[in-house]
Amino acid sequence: MTFTDQLAQAERRHDSLLCVGLDPEPARFPGAWKGDAGRIHDFCAAIVDATKDLVIAFKPQIAYFAAHRAEDQLERLMAHIRRVAPGVPVILDAKRGDIGSTAEQYAREAFERYQADAVTLSPFMGFDSIEPYLRYDGKGLILLCRTSNPGGGDLQAQPLASGELLYERIARLAANEWNRNGQLGLVVGATYPAEIERVRALAPTLPLLIPGIGAQGGDAEATVRAGWRGQGGRTEAPIIVSSSRAVLYASAGDDFASAARAVAEATRRQLAAARAPR
Repeated sequence: MTFTDQLAQAERRHDSLLCVGLDPEPARFPGAWKGDAGRIHDFCAAIVDATKDLVIAFKPQIAYFAAHRAEDQLERLMAHIRRVAPGVPVILDAKRGDIGSTAEQYAREAFERYQADAVTLSPFMGFDSIEPYLRYDGKGLILLCRTSNPGGGDLQAQPLASGELLYERIARLAANEWNRNGQLGLVVGATYPAEIERVRALAPTLPLLIPGIGAQGGDAEATVRAGWRGQGGRTEAPIIVSSSRAVLYASAGDDFASAARAVAEATRRQLAAARAPR
């Protein structure tokens, strides 16, 4: 099953657009686990177990594991997700952006070592930076386009000689000549709903990974209205709306997993209610 097939299946089964980002910070772990990097897997697995029927995807951020020498725990976590939530795609948030043999190794890391269903990539070295990943049939490649951080506009919103903005050019390429395996997607921040709508116009069917709701302040309803498209209960343009800290750290107590579930459920309902045929 391809990444886009998995997305469609998870959205229907769980009536969800919510992606839970797994960004473990041991300093924020609950109770006796606080500060213990050896419990990264246990913490994340508990979040997965509590929310696995509420999400369209999970998104572990590789730096939060690598910084604590916890790559082995990430491997175990990926295996755990495949076991307890086999229909939920996993996006490895790595933002790799190299070319040639180095990109080949990064692709091998994402898709062979970690068995991810999709990976986030930086396209700023051009098509060469994504081509090695396209060799993996059915895997998703989600390209940075218009990111949620304030400094993103330093480059992404700059005009090109053609008159289009850089992020518009990325969206156009991803929707057309770069999309050779039909599995490309784009990252667009929830903090810029007008840009989400512009990207959706340029890439009318590509999945959009949209971080920035919750702790970063993006508006969930505006995000859905700008990016999701469908009619008759059928999605035509999927979105993957990511929330990390608001879910992971909903409680600092022993009830952290149940509190995470409550926040995830409330967010799932809010996103689902905002869908309207466009």
